[in-house]
Amino acid sequence: QVQLVESGGGLVQAGGSLRLSCAASGGTFSRYSVGWFRQAPGKEREFVAAIGWSDGATYYSDSVKGRFTISRDNAKTTVYLQMNSLKPEDTAVYYCAADSSLRVGVARLNDYYDMDYWGKGTLVTVSS
Repeated sequence: QVQLVESGGGLVQAGGSLRLSCAASGGTFSRYSVGWFRQAPGKEREFVAAIGWSDGATYYSDSVKGRFTISRDNAKTTVYLQMNSLKPEDTAVYYCAADSSLRVGVARLNDYYDMDYWGKGTLVTVSS
């Protein structure tokens, strides 16, 4: 059983940056692929980015590619999401998720939404 806790959210002006953290406990973290998702008010949950456990492969949604960077520190059992050039439309609750069998770069987009473990989210608000 893996527990995930997100942190780092807050209020930032458009064009600014934030770094989110997803801290994991339980399980063998280094063998889990981890994804970031977001859900804006009144909208469905949206995939943002993911990083694999075996080769560190990454995968981004088109809406954040070039602005967001996902990384992981297995020694700290933490995955980060560096968010630059933030836009008001990035405002959402950001969630991280983990799965031991998902292969980043091979999995279908729908598979990411079925990841096994989920955190409770952290709110990011981008003002215009």
